[in-house]
Amino acid sequence: MPDNFRATLETFPNQFPQREYTIEIVCPEFTSVCPKTGQPDFGTLTIIYCPAQKCVELKSLKLYLQQFRNEGIFYEHATNRILDDLTAVIEPRWLRLRAAFTPRGGITTTVTAESHSN
Repeated sequence: MPDNFRATLETFPNQFPQREYTIEIVCPEFTSVCPKTGQPDFGTLTIIYCPAQKCVELKSLKLYLQQFRNEGIFYEHATNRILDDLTAVIEPRWLRLRAAFTPRGGITTTVTAESHSN
């Protein structure tokens, strides 16, 4: 998987860095590819974070997530990779990513990962 996905993400200054508030972003059309079967995976990503100095710019987030469309990646890896990339770029107070994937073979999977600033 290419390491340059992260470079797609852009930010803008948080106008209220002194205030703790949350931003919730829902991406209902996340797609990737199962590395075992080559079949498409579909999921809804819910990103909730408390910004510090920066916020993620939404068009860049959309373009970033679209890069996963043709990538063979397990649910768990995709979730943690996205969490790591967002955390590295926006440096939030905390960030939670919930990735709820559609059923495959009668089984649904939801992966939740979090990061907290030190």
